[in-house]
Amino acid sequence: MSEVIYFNTVSDYNTSCGQETLHPLVSVLDLSKCSPRKWEAGTKVKMNFGVYGIFLKDVVCGDIRYGKNYYDYQEGTLVFIGPGQAWDVEYETSYYQPQGHVIIFHPDLIHGTSLGKFIQDYKFFSYQMNEALHLSERERQIALDCFKNILFELQQTIDIHSKKLIASNIELFLNYCNRFYDRQFITRDNANKGVLENFENLLNDYFNSDKPLNIGFPSVAYCAEELNLSSNYFGDLIKKETGKSAQEYIQNKIIDIAKEKVFDADKSIAEISYELGFKYPQHFSRLFKKKTGTSPFAYRNLN
Repeated sequence: MSEVIYFNTVSDYNTSCGQETLHPLVSVLDLSKCSPRKWEAGTKVKMNFGVYGIFLKDVVCGDIRYGKNYYDYQEGTLVFIGPGQAWDVEYETSYYQPQGHVIIFHPDLIHGTSLGKFIQDYKFFSYQMNEALHLSERERQIALDCFKNILFELQQTIDIHSKKLIASNIELFLNYCNRFYDRQFITRDNANKGVLENFENLLNDYFNSDKPLNIGFPSVAYCAEELNLSSNYFGDLIKKETGKSAQEYIQNKIIDIAKEKVFDADKSIAEISYELGFKYPQHFSRLFKKKTGTSPFAYRNLN
């Protein structure tokens, strides 16, 4: 059995939880006080979001499955979702009581605010489920305090200051989340190094195949997909680990390979550029000179 639910407004989500809408553009809910989810066991539900959602999970997941895999969040995990995204959820019991807290806000809330101007900088809204933010107890308390501050504003009479104050509190919370993610990238260093090693192996295998000649050089999106990561999380992780963007890392890899290939006197610079995945030799020459300070032809003759 399959169901599709659309959360295009804050009211849509509140109604699904059996809760009153205090503000048309933003809501803070204690999920333990919401109506339980009642579905036939095995029901698959696609939840389509037209709003932003920040979910603080306070229960170990065991009843809900996302896609083909169980989602491994533990107590005190933050999950983010943005407009245009969807969750595929499978309820394995007929009665499920959500636990935790959630902030839902419509894009209209932040238009004309500082948060609206920089919302795209919070890339974790497009991370995958298994890239959630796992909080320490201290971080969890900070998150709860932020939830309380936003709820406090919602409980006041709406006036000309409400929108700015609510948006500012959400922005403060998201800035804390940036800090917490930076901490997570560091504390999960071993797992991150595994991703970096797999990334390097992926590039080596790619350039040892005929893929560059047939489909061009690998994009960041291609590499992220091959490593089962979202593009944004993958890019942020590589940046934290190497100090370089994923795109720059790929380009550096291409140039390292090119430095060996240019010494093959039997091949023209154009042939080498095609082998590396470039459609036009001049694009290869331009990148090579940018990275090395000299053209491929000059590099061949100088060494």
